[in-house]
Amino acid sequence: MYTDTISAISTGLGEGGIGIVRLTGPQALPILHNIFRTPGGKRKARFESHRLYYGRVVSGGDAGGELLDEVMAVYLAGPRTYTREDMVELNCHGGVVPLERVLNLTLQQGARLAEPGEFTLRAFLNGRIDLAQAEAVLDIVRSKTGPGLEQALGQLAGNLSKRIAAVRQGLLSSLAHLEAMIDFPEDDVPPASVAPQLLQTQAELEKLLATADAGIIYRQGIRAAIVGVPNVGKSSLLNALLRADRAIVTPIAGTTRDVIEETVNLRGVPVVLVDTAGITATEDVVEALGIERSRQALSSADLLLPVLDSSRELGPGDLELVEAVRGELFRESGKKACVILNKSDLTPQVVGPQRVEELLPGVPVVRISAMTGERLDELEETLARLALGGQNVATHSVMVTNERHRRALARAGEHLQAAIMASEAGLPADFVSIDLRLAMDSLGEITGESVQDSLLKEIFENFCIGK
Repeated sequence: MYTDTISAISTGLGEGGIGIVRLTGPQALPILHNIFRTPGGKRKARFESHRLYYGRVVSGGDAGGELLDEVMAVYLAGPRTYTREDMVELNCHGGVVPLERVLNLTLQQGARLAEPGEFTLRAFLNGRIDLAQAEAVLDIVRSKTGPGLEQALGQLAGNLSKRIAAVRQGLLSSLAHLEAMIDFPEDDVPPASVAPQLLQTQAELEKLLATADAGIIYRQGIRAAIVGVPNVGKSSLLNALLRADRAIVTPIAGTTRDVIEETVNLRGVPVVLVDTAGITATEDVVEALGIERSRQALSSADLLLPVLDSSRELGPGDLELVEAVRGELFRESGKKACVILNKSDLTPQVVGPQRVEELLPGVPVVRISAMTGERLDELEETLARLALGGQNVATHSVMVTNERHRRALARAGEHLQAAIMASEAGLPADFVSIDLRLAMDSLGEITGESVQDSLLKEIFENFCIGK
């Protein structure tokens, strides 16, 4: 247990009904005694754990002092707390000034300001949650869609940790067998006898790793760049997908001069839509800067959405755009694209899917009207399918949603494969056990059984202060 007490504002700063100042550590209760007074102005003789008390936070000790705020205070006795330490939460009025004044008073009373994620770090180090569960706390806060939140809640509940534990148990069982062979060679157990169990464990590991592509997308989403020549309806498409008038739309070409980014929920997938300036030749300095940013957006996006005006012939700018998209798809194999034929409400329809297929073979094409909303549902379904790589995943199942976890699983798989090959080749048990231990260590990085301080710092510094 820690010997110091930390304090922080655990709710977002700004106007609101309630704001919470949270303390944890051995001095949490003494600080509460020092600063809390009953409505009659008296000290509270005793605080019962897990019970709310109405009163006031004051500075100045028993002789009175300045009233800082009216609060609802709760004392939480460890270990039945988030950190497994004594905790205090002061439910103040949700404004910047009262929260900061109450926080400063707790610091004057001997607490220190918490570092980012330190409450959750203490929960991990004190054994209340493992490292994967700790990371899930941040995922819950940052979740942008229902499936993303569902996965984060499942990870916080330990669903992923249980799967990892089952795989580690399989490795541990095989390792125990090998250690027995090493310590008791007279039993003469052949090394190849562990291979079937290792293969079964490998199958479980691969099954879990196969969920990572979709899981990470549900967690952090993808970037989709809406690109095209001026006046093809890029901003209208952005507004249609957002169901809001986010971008200015006029009949005048070149209205959009800068990049506009908004996040939309497409079938549970968080997609950052990037509306860009129309790509065309220009001598306007401001427009040229916008076009350069459009090209940068095209290069950095995961999903390319070239928009073409289906009511007119393709011009040199359209063909140049198509060539740029083709180049991006060739340069980076993980990128995907969907050609959007806009303005289907206009007649005649000059450009069709067959023409696009000639220019970009294998790239899906959706004909829509951003103005009327025609076939917008079909477009959303197509984009969601592309984002998930065509996978039909069940979001209620356990998924790997963290790139760090995926890398650790991949390393564990490599070590496990090496152990299997050594076992099947009849190499001494020592060779097999080395790779099994490395595989177990890799899995332990996910749940925290084997983790370095530098990694903990890297993980928790992404948390907000007070969480």
